[in-house]
Amino acid sequence: MKGDVPPVLTIADAARLIASRKLSPVELTRALLARIEAVDPRLNAFLLVTAKQALAAARAAEKALAEGRKSPLLGIPVAYKDIFETAGIRTTAHSRILQDNVPKQDAETVRRLQAAGAVMLGKLATHEFAIGGPATDLPWPPARNPWDTARFTGGSSSGSGAAVAAGLALGALGSDTGGSIRLPAAYCGIAGLKPTPGLVSRRGVIALAPSLDTVGPMAWTAEDCAILLDVLAGHDPLDPASLPGPGGSYTAALRTPLTGLRVGLLRRAWEREVPVSPETRQMLDTAAATLRDLGCRVEDAVLPPVQEYNAVGRVLISAEAFALHEATLKTRLAEYSRVFRIRVLGGALIRAADYIAAQRRRTDLIAQTAAAFGKFDVLVSAPTAGAAPLLGDQRPDEGFSKPFLTTVANVAAIPSLVVCGGFTAAGLPLGLEIMGPAWGDATVLRVGHHFEAAAGTRTRRPTL
Repeated sequence: MKGDVPPVLTIADAARLIASRKLSPVELTRALLARIEAVDPRLNAFLLVTAKQALAAARAAEKALAEGRKSPLLGIPVAYKDIFETAGIRTTAHSRILQDNVPKQDAETVRRLQAAGAVMLGKLATHEFAIGGPATDLPWPPARNPWDTARFTGGSSSGSGAAVAAGLALGALGSDTGGSIRLPAAYCGIAGLKPTPGLVSRRGVIALAPSLDTVGPMAWTAEDCAILLDVLAGHDPLDPASLPGPGGSYTAALRTPLTGLRVGLLRRAWEREVPVSPETRQMLDTAAATLRDLGCRVEDAVLPPVQEYNAVGRVLISAEAFALHEATLKTRLAEYSRVFRIRVLGGALIRAADYIAAQRRRTDLIAQTAAAFGKFDVLVSAPTAGAAPLLGDQRPDEGFSKPFLTTVANVAAIPSLVVCGGFTAAGLPLGLEIMGPAWGDATVLRVGHHFEAAAGTRTRRPTL
C-alpha cells in the first residue's frame, strides 16, 4: 500500500482508497495523530488522545483488510465526545466531578463503530455534562473554532465540531438535547445529524435530559454521516428508549434524486421570531434557489412559534438535568463550573405541575409538527442567527436569554440535519437546517447530500 496521505479526506474517500489498497489505515492514523499533535494545542478539541490504542486498531484493520474483510468504516479514524463511555479509557463529561471516571464497558454506539473497524483517536471536549457552556474554571479549556480560534464552536459537542472541521478526525459522535450536534455543525461548517429519537442507542452515554437526549454522527459531509448512521442505527434491546427503525441503507438512499420533493421554508421563524443576520438571510434565499434547481417544490411553511418549542425544552432540560445532578450538587457544588451551576440550579424551582404542563404541551407540538409533514417532505430553516460569535461573548444563561432555532426538532421528536449552507464575507461558515418527519432520517440526509454537491460548500476548509 502507498504511504502518501492527502491532508484532508472524507470518510467516503478514505474508505475507497483503503478498499483499493491505495491507502494504509496505519499511515492514515499516523497522519491524523501527527496533525492532532501539530494543530490541537490551538483548538483544544481533544481531552485525551489514545495514540497507542489507535495504532493498534489501525494495524488490526490492515490485517482484516488483507484477509478480505470489507466495511466502509474499516480503518477510518474517528473520535468521541467525552460523554460516550469507553472501556478502560477515561470518560469525564468535561467535568471535575468525573475526572477519574474509567468505565468498564463501551457505549453501544462506540461498540458498533469499533466492531465495524473504526479507529478511535481519542475523547473530545464538550461542555460540562453537555450543558455547562464554554467554561474556564475546569481542568480542561473549552474548544476553539478552527475557522477563527477567537470564536465559539457551538455546543455542547464542541470538540466534535472542531476536530472534524480541522481534519483531526474523519468523523465523530455527538449528542443533541437542544441543538448540541447541530450548533457546532453550523458554526464549524460541517454536517451533523440529530436522528429520530430511538433510532440510535443512548446506552452508555452520560445523560442530560433523557426525554430529549439523542446521539448521532458528525462529519464533513452528509454522505459521511449516512455511512456512520448505517452502522449506528438499529434496535438495542438493552436500551429501553431504543426503537426498531425503518431499516435499509442510509448511504444507498442518497442516490435518489430530489425531483418533486416538497420543501417548506420556515421563513417566519428566521425573519420574525428569531431574526437572522442579513448574510444568513441571503444564504437561505440562495439555498432555496438551489433546491428549486434540484427539482424540489419550494414553498413557505409555518409551525407554532419557536418560542413555544423553547419554553417546553428549557423546562424539561432544566428539571431533568437538576434531577440527575441533585445529589452531587448537594455535596460537591463548588466543583462544578460556574456556567453549569447557573444553567442547572434553576431546575430546583420547577414544580411538578410545570413539568407535567411542559410534557403535555410537547405532545401538542409533536402533533402540530407532524401535521406539517402532510404537506411537506422536509422543512428548511437556519440553525443559528448568524456565524460563530466570539468565544468570550458567550453568556452563562445562553438558551434562556434567547430561543434556539434548533430546539424545535428536539421537542418535536423529528430528525434534523445541519450542513454548511455558505459563508460570510469574512469566510465564516453558515449552517442550513433540514428537518424531516419522524423516521425520515434518510430523506434529510438525501437532501443534505444533493444540496452540498450543488452548492459546492465542501471544497473549502479552514486554514490552520
